[in-house]
Amino acid sequence: MYRFLLSRQWVILTLVALVLIPVMVELGFWQFHRHERRVAQNALIADNLRAEPVPVTELTSPGHSVPREDLWRHVTATGTFDTDHEVVVRRRTNADDRVGMHVLTPLVLADGRVVLVNRGWVPAAADQRAYPEVPPPPRGEVTVTGRLMADQTTGSSGIRDLKGLPPRQVMLINSEQQAELLGRQVLGGYLDLTAPEPSGGAPEPVPEPDHDSIGAHMAYAVQWWLFAAGVPVGWVVLVRRERRDRAEAEAAARTQSAEAAAEGGPDGGEGPGGAGGADGAASRTQHATT
Repeated sequence: MYRFLLSRQWVILTLVALVLIPVMVELGFWQFHRHERRVAQNALIADNLRAEPVPVTELTSPGHSVPREDLWRHVTATGTFDTDHEVVVRRRTNADDRVGMHVLTPLVLADGRVVLVNRGWVPAAADQRAYPEVPPPPRGEVTVTGRLMADQTTGSSGIRDLKGLPPRQVMLINSEQQAELLGRQVLGGYLDLTAPEPSGGAPEPVPEPDHDSIGAHMAYAVQWWLFAAGVPVGWVVLVRRERRDRAEAEAAARTQSAEAAAEGGPDGGEGPGGAGGADGAASRTQHATT
């Protein structure tokens, strides 16, 4: 009845189904883990944004790599902006997804060390190689508040660190690179400035990270698991359909054979209406005549 399952076509189909099921289950768990990471990330961001600001020197130091649990923490720093060594970071977008540049200004602390402050976004100049118009920061000693961020690398940001850029332009915000340029000790990481607010709204402050959206990862996970459950169901449906079609074909063949046999009796049989019956009648007629 199910001998057709041993055919080459059905063996291949069954093997494909057996491969698809664990693959789809694994893809579902991959999306589920992404959902869990997104939820945990949102919780971390929300908690750190709500935390009271602390001095930046409590969370970072020269050569320090900012750990994940300290990201987005509000920190304070007091010092003087060094506009002579200010640089702009290329290919950055604002809240409206316009491409421009971030303004990175060193803040020199009282002990001579430096913390990098990302003052926000400005439009790029018409000539990409030209330095854009950048509003100056406050003069004199100032206390700033910002969100602590980790140093950017190509691996973490996906941005290539291009060489041969115009003067005072960089691709990444990296404390080690800036320490080499400044010849000073630079605290690890940098600050996204939140206070004081810039005069006239420029540079545009870097917006808070999104910590409300969880994305569609959970929906994708459920979809993959439904697909995995649908594979064996579909296989059973196809098997039953194939069995039904074969049974109908065999029944049709038997019906045709029976009809052919029934039609063969009157035409070629030796019954009363056949050739033997006619010969017997002719013989009896000849004897009667004799």
